[in-house]
Amino acid sequence: MAKTTGLLLGGSLKKAGVTFYQKQGQMIVRVAHSRERRSNTRGQFIQRQRMRHTTALWQMLKMVDPMFIGGKSAYARFATLANRLPAVFIPCKGPLDGASLLLPDMPVSDGNLPHVKQWLGEVDGTAALMTALKASELHGGEVLWLYTAEQRIEGRTPRVRFLRVREVAPAEFTEVSGCLALVDDAFADGMKGWALVRVEGGRCSSQSLVTRCRYYEQFTTEEALQEAAESYGGLTR
Repeated sequence: MAKTTGLLLGGSLKKAGVTFYQKQGQMIVRVAHSRERRSNTRGQFIQRQRMRHTTALWQMLKMVDPMFIGGKSAYARFATLANRLPAVFIPCKGPLDGASLLLPDMPVSDGNLPHVKQWLGEVDGTAALMTALKASELHGGEVLWLYTAEQRIEGRTPRVRFLRVREVAPAEFTEVSGCLALVDDAFADGMKGWALVRVEGGRCSSQSLVTRCRYYEQFTTEEALQEAAESYGGLTR
């Protein structure tokens, strides 16, 4: 009898990249893997980088139990919204592997309460988180939660960290032209981002971060794309 070498797994035999298994009394042979190089066109690479970074962002955001209502899961809804964000290009090796970057308009919630338009500005020379929301527009059970994100450099790896999400007391707001604003020098920080989210029970508004942070821009250039692509073996021509 001929001697056969390989690894027996669940009734199948793997040998030299080929899997043998029985089906309905017949021996089936299947190639276990392909030796062909994976296609990595420019478009494919950009989308893969976008999704890789979306996953890295979610790993940070999920730590504060964000509200994303609807869709198959909170992550699935976040990923759909995050697909609109700028693509950033991060090598798969070295200190940048695993990086996450603070991006403008990063979604932090999704729901059916009315959206709150907000932006960063100044009130009498002090930085402020401005809104177009009037106090009279808040319904009886509604509160406002403040999300704060910070771009940190941990060792040599940039990561977004979400600080404690907190309910903002009515007394903390300043009325500017009849609308609510949070006025504080903290809103001048160029490495942070914020979002005020309307919350009522299990309902919320759809909101994204406003930020002055531009650290991410160095990862959006053609040079960054080419460097990241090379770390994956280059683009398919």
